[in-house]
Amino acid sequence: MATPGLRDIPLLPGSPRRLSPRAVVRGGQDPNHGQQYLRVPGSQAPGQDSGLPSGGGSSCSGSVINNYLDASEPVSSEARLSRMHFHDNQRKVDYVLAYHYRKRGVHPGQGSPGHSLAIVSNGETGKEPRAGGHGDIELGPLDALEEERKEQREEFEHNLMEAGLELEKDLENKSQGSIFVRIHAPWQVLAREAEFLKIKVPTKKKMYEIKSEGSIAKKFNELLQKLSSPLKPRVPEHSSNKMKNLSYPFSREKMYLYNIQDKDTFFDNATRSRIVHEILKRTACSRANNTMGINSLIANNIYEAAYPLHDGEYDSPGDDMNDRKLLYQEWARYGVFYKFQPIDLIRKYFGEKIGLYFAWLGLYTSFLIPSSVIGVIVFLYGCATIEEDIPSKEMCDQQNAFTMCPLCDKSCDYWNLSSACGTAKASHLFDNPATVFFSIFMALWATMFLENWKRLQMRLGYFWDLTGIEEEEERAQEHSRPEYETKVREKMLKASGKSVVQKLGTNMTENEDEDDEDKLTWKDRFPGYLVNFASILFMIALTFSIVFGVIVYRITTAAALSLNKTTRSNVRVTVTATAVIINLVVILILDEIYGAVATWLTKIEVPKTEQTFEERLILKAFLLKFVNAYSPIFYVAFFKGRFVGRPGSYVYVFDGYRMEECAPGGCLMELCIQLSIIMLGKQLIQNNIFEIGVPKLKKLFRKLKDETEPRETDSAHSKHPEQWDLDYSLEPYTGLTPEYMEMIIQFGFVTLFVASFPLAPVFALLNNVIEVRLDAKKFVTELRRPDAVRTKDIGIWFDILSGIGKFSVISNAFVIAVTSDFIPRLVYQYAYSHNGTLHGFVNHTLSFFNVSQLKEGTQPENSQFDQEVQFKDYREPPWAPNPYEFSKQYWSILSARLAFVIIFQNLVMFLSVLVDWMIPDIPTDISDQIKKEKGLLVDFFLKEEHEKLKLSDEPGQRSLGGGRHSRSRAPSSAPSGRSQPGSIASSGSQHTNV
Repeated sequence: MATPGLRDIPLLPGSPRRLSPRAVVRGGQDPNHGQQYLRVPGSQAPGQDSGLPSGGGSSCSGSVINNYLDASEPVSSEARLSRMHFHDNQRKVDYVLAYHYRKRGVHPGQGSPGHSLAIVSNGETGKEPRAGGHGDIELGPLDALEEERKEQREEFEHNLMEAGLELEKDLENKSQGSIFVRIHAPWQVLAREAEFLKIKVPTKKKMYEIKSEGSIAKKFNELLQKLSSPLKPRVPEHSSNKMKNLSYPFSREKMYLYNIQDKDTFFDNATRSRIVHEILKRTACSRANNTMGINSLIANNIYEAAYPLHDGEYDSPGDDMNDRKLLYQEWARYGVFYKFQPIDLIRKYFGEKIGLYFAWLGLYTSFLIPSSVIGVIVFLYGCATIEEDIPSKEMCDQQNAFTMCPLCDKSCDYWNLSSACGTAKASHLFDNPATVFFSIFMALWATMFLENWKRLQMRLGYFWDLTGIEEEEERAQEHSRPEYETKVREKMLKASGKSVVQKLGTNMTENEDEDDEDKLTWKDRFPGYLVNFASILFMIALTFSIVFGVIVYRITTAAALSLNKTTRSNVRVTVTATAVIINLVVILILDEIYGAVATWLTKIEVPKTEQTFEERLILKAFLLKFVNAYSPIFYVAFFKGRFVGRPGSYVYVFDGYRMEECAPGGCLMELCIQLSIIMLGKQLIQNNIFEIGVPKLKKLFRKLKDETEPRETDSAHSKHPEQWDLDYSLEPYTGLTPEYMEMIIQFGFVTLFVASFPLAPVFALLNNVIEVRLDAKKFVTELRRPDAVRTKDIGIWFDILSGIGKFSVISNAFVIAVTSDFIPRLVYQYAYSHNGTLHGFVNHTLSFFNVSQLKEGTQPENSQFDQEVQFKDYREPPWAPNPYEFSKQYWSILSARLAFVIIFQNLVMFLSVLVDWMIPDIPTDISDQIKKEKGLLVDFFLKEEHEKLKLSDEPGQRSLGGGRHSRSRAPSSAPSGRSQPGSIASSGSQHTNV
């Protein structure tokens, strides 16, 4: 099909395969004649640019519109100077589109590749006819689908060329295979789009120093820089945050402001690919029935992938250095784990969104250092005071004959409290007065971390020129998701009865008010919302059911092991360890399931934009994974041992199994075991083994698949693969949601229950030191290069972090008040102790029970006890007027627990607000510099404007012979006192408008 505005010229025999950059090149084969044709632009007057604004050059200066290459003729490695350019070694590849094609009549499994037979219209089988006779081939469903996709690709690529982009691709000269469409953005397109996107670029003004106020702070920073110099990566982009370029949004009318020495390198690779991606997103393809381009085409399998190229290979031999290789050597290797991250280079290579993630991860990891030190000190304090703990001594003293009620019915005998000596001492390691202060510290730590992140975010936003990015984020909201467009078209088709193409064509001519009606309303989304609500409730109920199932397992296993004398002594250890492992396995499995379910639920909601989709997906996934990861821990912390009843009136499940009780030393030790195993197992298995092992298995699988499948490749190509081939074999980038999610869940482990496990920050720190390099290696070596996305913050993740920080105050308050023995000890020491010490505390926590009141059939077999024994609870003795009712001490301690929760919560919240108030969100030097930069920008504009007027005035003076008349008008023409023509003066005044 001839393209409007193009004329077809048949190639003569013996024509060269590649033409010079000023020539026009081959455009493919005409389906009617089977000949190769040149595709050249239609006749244009000089200076016209097909409606495209000019900038830096004209598109009619001989630049190639399209460049089709015959892949059967390999290019020697000597002729290829760079694998990042077109085959003319001049134009840089800014973006790549990849698709898989299959020639007409070639079906999988029919003959050998390249020699398949075609079915002629008369039913006979013969040789495949020439390309021109497509009417002689009986089209199957796959052929028709492939033909439709081919037409859509041709239209889309033509529209890209209409937008000013230059394309290069290979001929489809095999039976089937992958084709790469290389895209190059010439200078005029880059300039036009940079102005449209308001991309800030450095001006001619050299880098200026940001002065820090105060001599003490300046000397301290200098000393800190010297001490940390061995930890800095050796990259040129790693600045000390003391120097900054004066930047201004690109404008083709103010080209004199910028230091444009080389148009090919003025915009870096990430910016060039971002510009091309913006064009790809907004380019329409009417045959594909979509209004927004590449995303819909990939969703409909017209193209398989679209990605920018990496800057060469990261492990290439030699001294040639590119940003990818530099990142690998100074960031993505485990050998440089002790170095700071080159955040500026990460941002330059991957974009601001990924740069902010690694900056956040780096700050979080560095903040874990002081919390780890304090946590170790708290743990060591518990170890040092374990022999001085009076309650532990009393429990371990065998002279205190504390005879306790049986732990199970019939098979369990009475036992002595001193047998739980080890558990009591271990509990003291994590249940001591220092944990209270550590909980307060960690609540303030979370606030300090978030406040410092806001300051770092503002600092990075200033240095990365992210001010005024709101307009760009609003533009991103204009791009609808392909699924949303499909639903809207289905709704339009159902309402009007027209074909989709007709309706689409009609829709493009309607006004904006009618366009607003063609969108999904709450009625259209109501079924999706209903399914979401029901599914989330079901998933949460499923998680609770599994937790209850593990509880039943613990109860039944404990009862079964208690029947055997050999296993009776290790019942508690065995049941606790196996139950925690089961919980861990279930959490890991459900995590993967819930991630897929959250994605599916978000899709059926049909959000309009990618940002809305991402936010809803994050909220659903976080809710499900939060419940999944923390529900077993919440059970042990707040519910275990609370509903067991009392001797003689125990609570039973399934009419035969007693509810499980806490250990004699309390549930805090078991909570510590549960938290540590789940946290460490999740980090070790899910965050590290899965992230390392799964990509390697996928890579091995792809390699084995490529080796087993027959391919039509030449030896020269296999020896020297192009960069787009190498990048195509990498894993596609799927977003930062999994990376953030695992760190947010870890942040919850560190803050929510830190009162029970002070060593949690230490293990989180050790994990994150590996995690930073693991993520870095994955981004540099295993993933395709992501599109550079500009954003000013980490989005909804900050709100989630803030919510976890506030919730951690409440959870730690209840852990200290309810789970630990801190409050009962405090009440006893100041209300019931005779000498103000904890002597007698253990006896104070026990209540008497008459063994004759045990239910029939639950008494221990062959036991000689026939007297009062004790159990751990605050109840009246058997001889009291109200036997076994809660005692006065119970209500006193309950009141003290509630009072502690209220005081602790309000105190920590007040201190958090105080810290928030004391630390400004914007650093003082940055806020001052933002004000100063405006003045520097105005001064620079005036200086450049005067220079421009001076240069434009000199030719005019020479043409007038240097007359006195023109110089006499100078003071009245411009404020600078320079003479200029009126047109130049008006344009000058326009330029100085900032």
